[in-house]
Amino acid sequence: MMIDHRGAPVRTGRAAANGTSLHYRTAGSGSAVVLLHGVPKTGYHWRHLVPKLTPRYTVVVPDLRGLGDSARPAGGYDSATMADDVAALMARLGHDAYAVIGEDWGAVIGYQLAARHRDRVTSLVFAEALFPGYGFEDHAALTPENVAGGLHLWHLGFYFQPDVPEMLIAGHERELITYMIKNERSRPDSATPDVIEEYVRCYSMPGGIRAMLSIYRAMLVDAEQNRQAARRRLGIPVLALGGSAFIGERNETQMRMFADDVTGHVFDAGHDLAEEVPDEMAEVVLPFLAAHAAARPRAGSR
Repeated sequence: MMIDHRGAPVRTGRAAANGTSLHYRTAGSGSAVVLLHGVPKTGYHWRHLVPKLTPRYTVVVPDLRGLGDSARPAGGYDSATMADDVAALMARLGHDAYAVIGEDWGAVIGYQLAARHRDRVTSLVFAEALFPGYGFEDHAALTPENVAGGLHLWHLGFYFQPDVPEMLIAGHERELITYMIKNERSRPDSATPDVIEEYVRCYSMPGGIRAMLSIYRAMLVDAEQNRQAARRRLGIPVLALGGSAFIGERNETQMRMFADDVTGHVFDAGHDLAEEVPDEMAEVVLPFLAAHAAARPRAGSR
């Protein structure tokens, strides 16, 4: 269960958005902040951060297209379409301006949301992600550098192949998700039984693994979308967060290719900051939001 700062359960709902249906959680009051999770996770990833935000912000936590308890349509798993899903959801909930916090694939989608809806997004927190089209694919290569640096992302090529991953993963969703979640963390014990159960529940549902794989299979489309979006730099403040044992300072290095106003911070952690170091993450995110969450978006430079 996800709770707010008073210990009350957050509100949940479903909304039609951009041709699909998204499950979402919401709580708090004040300026809006939308939190976008990665893979193989759901909106439950943010359960520790939400009560730290709700005293000052209206928090919206969607399950992304195909994931969690959202609908699993046949297509639309590129990051631009998934960003438009979130924009449609926020409009439906009555939020015309909002800050974005994204991690892993949710950070890439968050970037597309900021790039495609510049009159809506006030600031962006970009946590622990690599950009398709800007080096993400390079980490699929079996090289001494990737292996030694802990970023040999072997699963990229595996997931991209149609049909075979579905055949091998079926019936082994728990083993795959547990391995992926724990292996990418400096603090594997932060993957508590409740979170493993929730992620396994959602990805074991009909279409759950297919939807997850579809996100990876859209990477070449994402790469072109990112190259197109990068032609116009973001004009909003960006906070780039990394875990020292995973992507680290490369989050900031990447974002400086896309935005002018970038601040970076690296935690003593692995890939899943909001579950590994939620208190430390909140100490960095809250001042950033206080300075920028309510500001109206600025036009980006060319």
